[in-house]
Amino acid sequence: MKFFHFISIVGLFTFAAPAFAQETVLTLQEAIALALRDNPNILLQTEDINKSKEKIKESQAALWPTLNIVAGESVVKHFYPNDLTQTTAQLSAKQYLYKAGKTLNAIEQNEYQMRVTESLLDKTRLETALAVKKSFYTLLLAQEFAQLNKEILDNTQNHLDSFEMRFEKGLVSELDILKLKESLESVRYVYQDSYLQVESAQDLLKNLLHVDESVTIKPEAEFIYEPKEMAIEEGFLEAMKNRPEIKQYEAQEMANQKAIEVAKAENRPSVFASWDYYNRPVVSGVATQETWDYHTFGINVSWPFFDGWATKAKINQAISDLNRTKILREKLTKDIRLELKTSHLSLKNAIAEVKKYEASHKLYRNNLVSMQSKASKGLASSLDEEDAMLSYRVALFSKNQAIYNYIIAKSDFDKATGGF
Repeated sequence: MKFFHFISIVGLFTFAAPAFAQETVLTLQEAIALALRDNPNILLQTEDINKSKEKIKESQAALWPTLNIVAGESVVKHFYPNDLTQTTAQLSAKQYLYKAGKTLNAIEQNEYQMRVTESLLDKTRLETALAVKKSFYTLLLAQEFAQLNKEILDNTQNHLDSFEMRFEKGLVSELDILKLKESLESVRYVYQDSYLQVESAQDLLKNLLHVDESVTIKPEAEFIYEPKEMAIEEGFLEAMKNRPEIKQYEAQEMANQKAIEVAKAENRPSVFASWDYYNRPVVSGVATQETWDYHTFGINVSWPFFDGWATKAKINQAISDLNRTKILREKLTKDIRLELKTSHLSLKNAIAEVKKYEASHKLYRNNLVSMQSKASKGLASSLDEEDAMLSYRVALFSKNQAIYNYIIAKSDFDKATGGF
């Protein structure tokens, strides 16, 4: 019978889902914007960028002269006939003229490190947006699944009522009634489970959006199939250009190269100009007061000729960091290529699945139109029309589920290429 066909179809649908309370309607763009605004990982990485900016300013400070003021007062007791109080003041200025490239390389190193931090932030944003999109459409599909199960439950109850009426007239057996009651309980279980799935999807999405638990999110969207394919090699070129991880390792590699130059500068000579002003008057305690007031100016060369090979060790450490970054970048390139192949295959399968269920959807839609026409002429019962409508709704859900799979596969492929 048609009805039992519905029961077997329902058993095929198992996935994640949402819930209901103070309702808030959100589009996908609004949900993503909300998640990006309040995500703690994004906020933390934003602070990391702010810190990196200050680190650049710190390294730039070496380009400016340093000024120091030292002042003091000393008292000599019981040495002279009277206690002697003496004040001193010194003003010093120092400007590096040459540091073997250490300052400029340190500035560039910190600039590249900031790019690394920015790439990590972009990666987190991309992953957050992808997680929200998947959760958003999972909730949308789960709500539709729960509604479909409600319609199947109502249809099953209508069939049972019809069977009981026919049983009283001796047109069906008691065994048919018992089978239908068993089917009704199975449908009721699936219906109740589908709403638990809805609650689960609600909780997941609310957690991603960082909204209060009392809020119920109603996703505002449709399952729309917009076919778009990209060749693997084209996708790989896009990934090499756009993936935040690639930009991260490119910047890290440059930062490591600058770190080597900074380490090399440790045992090279540096040149700086210095100026000092001294003022040491005796202010009280003796009959004759004197004031020392003089300036010094010099050009100084400092060369740490031997440091016990500490600089050599620092250079080797920096070279090791650079080699490690290159290895990780090569590994990432291979991982991205594999990720692209996997997501591209999933995308092609999803497209084929959508085409399959589109054909099924058209068939059941035509069957529904035909049955409605027969019912209007009295050639079919209202229950037959209801069965045709339910068959159409199941076919529509199957099509939407296929589009859902396409949306997820397309999102994974877009993420693999560095876009979203």
